[in-house]
Amino acid sequence: MPVKFQDYYETLGVDRSATQQQIQKAYRKLARKYHPDVSSESDSEEKFKQINEAYEVLRDSEKRKKYDRLGANWQAGQEFTPPPGFEGFEFRFGGPGRAGGGFSDFFEALFGGGSPFAGTGGFGTTRGHGDFGRSGAPFGFDRASGPSGTAAGPYRGRDQEAEIEISIQEAAQGTAKTIELEIPSSSPYGSSGLSRKNLQVRIPKGVTNGSRVRLSGQGEKGVGGGPNGDLFLRIRLRNDPRYTVDGHDLRTRVDIAPWEAALGTEIQIPTLDSSVKMKIPQGTQSGQTLRLRGKGLPRTKGAPGDLLVTVDVAIPMSLSDRERQLFEQLASESAFRPRR
Repeated sequence: MPVKFQDYYETLGVDRSATQQQIQKAYRKLARKYHPDVSSESDSEEKFKQINEAYEVLRDSEKRKKYDRLGANWQAGQEFTPPPGFEGFEFRFGGPGRAGGGFSDFFEALFGGGSPFAGTGGFGTTRGHGDFGRSGAPFGFDRASGPSGTAAGPYRGRDQEAEIEISIQEAAQGTAKTIELEIPSSSPYGSSGLSRKNLQVRIPKGVTNGSRVRLSGQGEKGVGGGPNGDLFLRIRLRNDPRYTVDGHDLRTRVDIAPWEAALGTEIQIPTLDSSVKMKIPQGTQSGQTLRLRGKGLPRTKGAPGDLLVTVDVAIPMSLSDRERQLFEQLASESAFRPRR
């Protein structure tokens, strides 16, 4: 049974070489424009479904690869049958188990199956903190129970992921944040859109870049009595002028004078909660890294990370007459030869 080819790139108004960020930006703009609850255009509901279908494919790297294999020679409106190389997919066209006609026959010819809700967008954002990702569930929901191939619930809501930025100090001490989320929502009639909610989030101490905090039941809503998915907050640490982060270790740099490097000394090093004395051994070299154990970021379990201090030997830019005389005397009397 042939169906009509659909150009998903044309639907979203992006080039085939568009980045994920460009695709997402185009989708959001069009989704807000054609949402049936806000658009006055007569065909807004159909356009909204087409936009969601295009985004469902192009946001997913694997689906996008399969779709791109059709090649640029296909044109919208041409009859389409799955080409060689798509033999392993399940092809369906309507029939029992479709609820609301969510995705087109073209979509199902490529990827099989249906959607438990029409036009589920499957994305969301924290204001100013990045984007939700996919859980890997097909078409927006994870099945909690029910026979395969049916649209009856219950379905578990899809897990969501968002990024939240905090300071190094907040990571070390723990903090509370209020975040605003935009999440996909569906009406009882099958149309979908975005809803907003505020959450008070407790970030425990011991997180670092890439850590995830789980908020149980705060993902997409379940369907047919199924449980909600979870929301995972991915931590990103804000740049700090004092430190760079390496896992739970912190790195910093400090300048010392040539005579401090040669003779050895003790200097004060700022840490997250105070400052400590660090010994500079005699003969310390420029670029050498010294370790202060336990002065990095705390862990949720186990010992804290370390503070790694890289030493730079600083040379004075200008010399007094006396300083010049002393350096010249040192150069004359020293047996040290850095280049042998």
